[in-house]
Amino acid sequence: MPIYEFKCLTCGALRSVLVQGFKTPEGLSCEACGSKDVKKVVSKVSYHQSQSDRLSSYDPRSRHSDSYLKDTRNIGLHAEHMLRKAGVKPTEEFQNKLEKLRTDPSRVIKDEDV
Repeated sequence: MPIYEFKCLTCGALRSVLVQGFKTPEGLSCEACGSKDVKKVVSKVSYHQSQSDRLSSYDPRSRHSDSYLKDTRNIGLHAEHMLRKAGVKPTEEFQNKLEKLRTDPSRVIKDEDV
C-alpha cells in the first residue's frame, strides 16, 4: 500500500495518507482547516549511497558543508581515497577500526583500542 502526500490548496498544509490501491481516496479533506480542496503532490525522496559509491565520488579538493562533516559515514574517506590512489588495499584491521569510528566516533576518547 503506497503512502501519498496531499497538499491543501486552501491553507498549504501537507498530509500523508496510506492508500489501498492507487486511486486517490474519496472524501479526503485537510486535517488543519477542513477544506476538501486537496491535491496529490510528489513527495521528497532520499536514497542510500553505498560506502563504495561515497568513496568513488569523494573529491579531496572540494569544500565540505557542516552537514558533510557531521556525517560519521564520512570519517576516513580521505584515508581510503589516498590508499586507493596509491593502489594499496586496506587491511582488515584498518577497515574494522574505521567501521568502529564510523559507528561510535566518541569511542576514540573512551577506548585506546580504536
